[in-house]
Amino acid sequence: MFTAIFTAVIFGIVVGALGRLVLPGKQNISLGVTFGIGVVAALLGTFVAYLLGVNHTDGINWIQHILQVAFAAIGIVAYERRSAVSR
Repeated sequence: MFTAIFTAVIFGIVVGALGRLVLPGKQNISLGVTFGIGVVAALLGTFVAYLLGVNHTDGINWIQHILQVAFAAIGIVAYERRSAVSR
């Protein structure tokens, strides 16, 4: 489990960037926030994959990665909307 968490944190940087890429248009948030959201999304995606029983597969774990990127995209949209309301 520790290895999965460590990998999720490292992969979180990539997940945050991918989360921004799958969204249309320009997101007006910093890279630090993007990476932070990516790390949280990677950990959340890993946890949900574990709960669904799809965290251990042969080869690349596509379901877990798709969950992570989806959570990152949702987190970026939520952060952006929250920031827009605060302005």
